[in-house]
This record gives sequence, C-alpha cells and structure tokens, in this order.
Amino acid sequence: MAVGGNLEGKPAIEAGASKGDFDFMHVINWKKAEQVVAAGKTKTINGMRVIPLETAASEDILFLIPEPRSPHGVDVHPGGDYISVGGKLDPHVTIYSFAKIQKAIQDKNFEKKDQFGLNIIRFDAAMAGQVEVGAGPLHTQYDDKGYGYISLFVESAVAKFSVGAPQFTGDKAFKLVDKIPVNYNIGHLVTMQGDTLKPEGKYLVALNKWSIDRFPTVGTLKPQNFQLIDLTGEKMALLSDMPIGLGEPHYVQAIRADKIKAWEVYPVGTNPATMDKDPNATSDGKERIERKGSTVEVWTTVKRSSYKPDTIKAKKGDKVIVHLTNVETTPDATHGFAVPRYNINVSLDPGEVATVEFTADQVGAFAMYCTEFCSALHLEMQGWLLVSA
Repeated sequence: MAVGGNLEGKPAIEAGASKGDFDFMHVINWKKAEQVVAAGKTKTINGMRVIPLETAASEDILFLIPEPRSPHGVDVHPGGDYISVGGKLDPHVTIYSFAKIQKAIQDKNFEKKDQFGLNIIRFDAAMAGQVEVGAGPLHTQYDDKGYGYISLFVESAVAKFSVGAPQFTGDKAFKLVDKIPVNYNIGHLVTMQGDTLKPEGKYLVALNKWSIDRFPTVGTLKPQNFQLIDLTGEKMALLSDMPIGLGEPHYVQAIRADKIKAWEVYPVGTNPATMDKDPNATSDGKERIERKGSTVEVWTTVKRSSYKPDTIKAKKGDKVIVHLTNVETTPDATHGFAVPRYNINVSLDPGEVATVEFTADQVGAFAMYCTEFCSALHLEMQGWLLVSA
C-alpha cells in the first residue's frame, strides 16, 4: 500500500513501506485451502484460480503474525519447531514456535483484525524468543547441534545463536553465542545441508555482496566475495576467500557430493527435458532430409568432427526444422550447432537430442558450425545452409 509519489509530497515507496512498527508474517493453513478449492469457493482472475481474501479470512485459511520491521529471511528450523525471522530495521532475530502458532489459532488468541478482516495473532503468543544479534539481520541457516547462523548485512558479520528445546533450555536457549566479521555486506549464507532435516554442520559459506579491497582491481565492477567459515570449533573461524564474478549471490544449497548421482552420458536419443527417448532422435545411417511443401525437415547426427548431412538446401521462405542427435557415448564429448545468420546456437551433451526451427528468409550460403571445442578437427566441424530464390 506504499505507492510512492515523493514529488507530490507523499512518502517515498521505501519510507511508506517501512513506516509501521511491525510488518506481518502470513501463515497459511494449506490443508484448509485445499478443502476450500475442492469445494469450489474460488474465483478466476485473468485465467488464474484464486481464493478471495474475504474467503481466506472467513474460512480461517490465512492469519497474520507481527514481525520485526522490514523482514527478510523466514527460515524453518530443521526439526520444524521454530521459524526464524530477521528484520532489517531491527537488531534481533525473532524465533517463532510452530506449536505456539497452532495453539494461538486454536485458542483464538488474536490481537485484532486488520482492515481486510484477517486475524492478527498476538506477538507474544507466537514468539518463542528473541536474540539481539546486531545490525541488519537477514537470513538464517542451521547446523546439527541446535544453532542458527544469521547474516548481518549492515554490520557485515555472521552471528551464531542457540534455539530452544529440545536442543537448549533455560538460560542456554535463545542466546547469542558467537559472531564473526565478513567482507563485506553479507546477504545470503549457507551451511552444509542447512535447509534440510539433517544438517551436516562443519562449514558455512558467507555470500557477501561486496569485496572492495579483497582482490586485485581489474576494472570498475568488483567481484562478490564468498568466504568459507569453519563451524567445528568453539569459535567460528575464517578459512578462505573466493571471488565470484557472476551476478549477486542469492539462495544456494550445499549437499554432500556422494548424494549426487549425476548423468555423465545420456542414452543416445534422450530428450533431457523429459528424460525420455525423443521421437525425432536419429542414428548413424538413418540421417535424412525430407521436403513437404514449403517445409524442409532434417534429421542430423552430430559427432567428432562432422554433421551428417552437412549441407542443407532450402528455398527462400521455407520453414527449416533440424533435429540434432549427439551420438557420442564418451563423457564430456559436447558439441555445438550454430547458424549465426539466424541467431541459432545449441549445445548438445553426449546422447542429447535438440530441435531448432527457423524460416529461411534470405538467399545465400550460410555457415553452420560447432561452437564447443570437441577434437583436433573442431574447426573443420561445419556445414552449409544453402538458400536459393
């Protein structure tokens, strides 16, 4: 409801959005939502079926819980007992109890209704504890020992805190345990399997949005900085820095490498989008070109270091369809297929099938060639699209 208009004397969008003492967590009873949908209590807006807000309120589907100003991360503890929220404009991480939320709804322990008729659960009725961690808390990750680790954007640090029962009780619950500075302005972070039921602990990676003085200057754009932190000791310890040059680091997951069962080579003829045999796959000896009216359809095999067929003839205005099958069975034997005039560039892993379609709208001879280094004769892996008037 903050719409800006600071030139007309209205608050800027960010000021209007942050003016309240609290924002609100939305709590959805998805089982009731499914029942409401099954009962047909929905309406369609622009082709999308939705549950109206008044229905969500009257059917007890949606509730609100006050949370610190400008909340960012909402992260669930591995045991499902707690939900941690970092408020960018509040120095605390607020930990909510899932059991207390359920009880507050059951007991109708509400503060009031908002202007849309939604029940607001009392803050104290849902909160399990608060920990003052520092300036600009954002996202929380967990280990296997009952500790949470939250990023502090403004302070450029990671704070370690304890959660409640069953891991910690009494004066050991909901306490700041340790803090380590990072460089600089950490947004997201990841612990090993920290978003799963079975965190591995041991390590944390800080995904920092700036590096400034950490790496040699090569231009105006600095890399982001990932920092590996050891969690095994009494105190967190920085192990290494690593520059990351692509994009702003956001949500990532870390799992044990031995859990990855990766494909090295697809069975020849695989469509990787479906993992099924592609009906347009071809094999050695079955390559062909067919013309049907104004359509030229090609079934092509791709292997070191040639396309077969390597010459495609079409007339101006023809629709050209090329089915490409990488018939390699060697790991990492990736090939490309590019026709620059038609802005086509396809990468084909071993065994993969891909299809490209375009209209031959210009007369001439146009090169098509491999764009993935594949062999000593990589530069000779090419062909021609010949378009006549």
